[in-house]
Amino acid sequence: MIDQTGTIQLPPSIARVLAQFAALGRDEKMQTLLHYAKKLEPLPDRFQALDRTNYTIPECQTRVDLFPEVHDGMMHYYADVNVRQSPTIAAFLAILLSAINEQPPETTLAIPSDFVRQMMEGIGLAGREAGLSAMVTRLKAAAQRAMAN
Repeated sequence: MIDQTGTIQLPPSIARVLAQFAALGRDEKMQTLLHYAKKLEPLPDRFQALDRTNYTIPECQTRVDLFPEVHDGMMHYYADVNVRQSPTIAAFLAILLSAINEQPPETTLAIPSDFVRQMMEGIGLAGREAGLSAMVTRLKAAAQRAMAN
C-alpha cells in the first residue's frame, strides 16, 4: 500500500505484529510464540481429502500445508501443521494469519521481505527462516493469483 508521498505503508495489522515483536526480548518472544502456537485455526474438514501436492511447502523441515481461499474479495488462509511437533511454525503462522486473514490480497502482498527476520530476530532459530520465508512467499503467490482473477 502506497501513501500520497509514494512511500510504502504497512497495513495496520502487519505493522502491529512487527511492533509487538520488536518490543519483546528473547524470552518474551519465546513465551509469546508458545502462547500463539495453541491459537492456530484448525483446518476445516473440506481440505482434509484434497491432494496436498500443491499446498505443501517443500522448503520446510516439517510438513506444512497452506490453503488459500477468497470470499468477497477477502483472503483467508488455513494451515495444517503438527502443532506438537512444530510449535514455533504453528505460532508463526497463527500470528501471521491473524494479521492477513479477512483482508484484501493487497495486505498479504504488503508483507515486507524481511518479515521473517524481524519476527524471529534474536530467538536463535535461523534454521527455520528458509521454511518460514517460503511460507510467506506462498501466501503472497496466492494473493497475487487472487488479484489476477
